[in-house]
Amino acid sequence: MGELLVIVVSSREAAEEVLKTHDAIFCSRPQMETIRSVRRRGSDIAFAPYGNEWRQLRKICILELLSRKRVQSFRAIQEEEDLLVAGTDTVLTIIDWAMAELMRNPLVMSRAQSEVRRVFVEQMKVTEEGLKKLSYLHWVIKETLRLHAPGPLLIPRESQETCRVMGYDVPKGTIVLVNAWAISRDPEYWDEPETFKPERFESDTRDFRGHDFEFTPFGAGRRMCPGMSFALASVELALANLLFHFDWNLPDVVDANELDMAKAMGFMCRRKAELWLKPIVRVPFASEN
Repeated sequence: MGELLVIVVSSREAAEEVLKTHDAIFCSRPQMETIRSVRRRGSDIAFAPYGNEWRQLRKICILELLSRKRVQSFRAIQEEEDLLVAGTDTVLTIIDWAMAELMRNPLVMSRAQSEVRRVFVEQMKVTEEGLKKLSYLHWVIKETLRLHAPGPLLIPRESQETCRVMGYDVPKGTIVLVNAWAISRDPEYWDEPETFKPERFESDTRDFRGHDFEFTPFGAGRRMCPGMSFALASVELALANLLFHFDWNLPDVVDANELDMAKAMGFMCRRKAELWLKPIVRVPFASEN
């Protein structure tokens, strides 16, 4: 790639070697000027090179902000505040893709809405305890992440020393891109890989938490996304509310089968076209008075 030596990993086996077997070698980030110019000179937790400063920063973030326990403690605040205003790019991108896929697959939408409304029918609002019971909605989110990984090539890694991957020598300083998008659509690993089919996860126990290398939307190893728990909690809460309180229709001039699912160019895998939907209130939000 220009003057840079770059390797693109596009198989589960190669991804496992990079993200697990040689994780200690590939856990740093390349300090490219394009990244440094937009990401605090490359010093934030996602793009900082591996070392003591990054380890300390990650420790603080995990303990104080992003652990599963911490995220759960924020749920009460999330339930009271506007669900989408504070959404990160990753969260909003996942929600956008999920809603687009639900509109294209009305049977999936119907099943997801039925589950959400059955669980929260007595409370008349979405609650933290109820979210744990939404197994089908969780499958919808997993299938969305499989087909539409927010960062299709993950964040670039850099080898800190020369090593061998899949029998090939990889020199020190090589940039490695993991093509999570291609791997999660590979028919060698997935049945009907281009089909949005959440029910596949009813019997398929593969997950995106860094152990199944054909499914790594948040990466794996030392540099796995530390904000995964926060992002998932935000997506679950937002989607549950959208499906519980509203019915959704496409504009009259748009056919579900012809919904534009083209992707925009960029670091994040966003939809190119804006998603316009017509909400119909099904369950009003409870009054704050």
